[in-house]
Amino acid sequence: MSEVLSRSTADLYRSLIAQTSTVVADRFASVTRPASGASRAELQRLVDDVDLDGAGVGTPDAIREIDELFLEHAVWFHHPAYAAHLNCPVVLPAVAAEAVLAAVNTSVDTYDQSAIGTLMERRLIDWASGLAGFDHGDGVFTSGGTQSNLHALFLAREAALAGIDAPRSTAIASLVVLATASSHFSVAKSALLLALADDAVIAVEDDGEGRMDADALDSALRRAAASGRLPMAVVATAGTTDRGVIDPVGAIAAVCDAHDVWLHVDAAYGCGLLVSPRHRPLLAGIERARSITVDFHKSFFQPVSSSALLVREPRDLAAGAWHADYLNPADSEEPNQVDKSLQTTRRFDALKLWVTLRALGADGIGDMFDTVLDLAAAVSDEVAADPELELVGRTQLSTVLFRVLPGAGPEVQDALVAQVRRVLFESGRALVAKTVIDGRPCLKLTLLNPETTLEDVRAILAMVKDAAAALAGMDPDLDDILVGSEASV
Repeated sequence: MSEVLSRSTADLYRSLIAQTSTVVADRFASVTRPASGASRAELQRLVDDVDLDGAGVGTPDAIREIDELFLEHAVWFHHPAYAAHLNCPVVLPAVAAEAVLAAVNTSVDTYDQSAIGTLMERRLIDWASGLAGFDHGDGVFTSGGTQSNLHALFLAREAALAGIDAPRSTAIASLVVLATASSHFSVAKSALLLALADDAVIAVEDDGEGRMDADALDSALRRAAASGRLPMAVVATAGTTDRGVIDPVGAIAAVCDAHDVWLHVDAAYGCGLLVSPRHRPLLAGIERARSITVDFHKSFFQPVSSSALLVREPRDLAAGAWHADYLNPADSEEPNQVDKSLQTTRRFDALKLWVTLRALGADGIGDMFDTVLDLAAAVSDEVAADPELELVGRTQLSTVLFRVLPGAGPEVQDALVAQVRRVLFESGRALVAKTVIDGRPCLKLTLLNPETTLEDVRAILAMVKDAAAALAGMDPDLDDILVGSEASV
């Protein structure tokens, strides 16, 4: 029998989906820690032992193998002891929609490949643009914040070049982008991909806590112009990856308006504030941006990938249009979104957000995001009050930065950061992240699970403290500490 999903295999598809969903559900019901703790060498052996050149084993057996190979050793973002990166647990309506879009395999680059799918995505873009204050805005779904930022800066580059009467290569060499040192790495990477000069990204001073200083931006723009450089864009961040703080978008927008510079707001992390019943004012001024990055697969609890670029002026997207007779002939009146996207073939990821909104409502999503913000505030208070921990700044979103054993001294503290993270990761008991703030390493919790409780995070912190004490020679048995901590998570 054919393995292609079709009318003749509909019954087989039904049984395979039932088998697969049972396998996954059983794992969700039984997982007791966020990772298996298997070593990299062990995982490499398991992968290498699979014969990819041999005869097929059949789909049911292949699914069973995936359970034993991948699911047994997956990293589980829904587990309360996962607190490392900007990975969220996903809502059930979106997971159900993922199964639909994978099976139908719609591509939303052209209308004749998607029909109503194109219209549904366009409606969602209109909805998201309205949330941002772009009354007549436009945009397109993307693979993630990195692509959205690249696309925005590409459009900003083209807009800047349109106003320069000079050879293109000469003009590009004069362009600069202004952002803080806390901006996402994709800003600098985009500058590289867009063939800007090596010194094209100018770091603007912040307020000491990671937020861009609007007065410093004004001065930086004046210096750039005086040196013969052309500011092509300013990137404000609505939710920095480490500190989780938000640049003062309104004040930055006023400076950009005064200098006639494109303002892009990277709200990949903070976009959940758009539907937040209680914290929406943190994005005040975002409606004055020229473009915005939103990552629904962070603070809207969507499966990867689900992101979008929004623009205030629909005409800005035309800079990336490229015609191919077989896709978007010039005489076509169909809404072909290949004209708007950097991608050609593109998944109908908008369906996941559509089903989520219909199932939970925008306020339902916003309440979930508010819950993780409240948790982060409570955890920060706990860390600040704990003599064995040191809080490193306050967040406006859901990250918590800290160090352990402040009485041990800075050198010991700094050394413990990587060691504690490694020990916890290798045990599989808990996952925390590490980063560098003001030249010093620190541990980081990224809280994006609305079902995680303060007690859950207290258990992670206890594990961190016990591991640090053992590593610093203050407790003799690290293995016992980790096993004991696991029971409390």
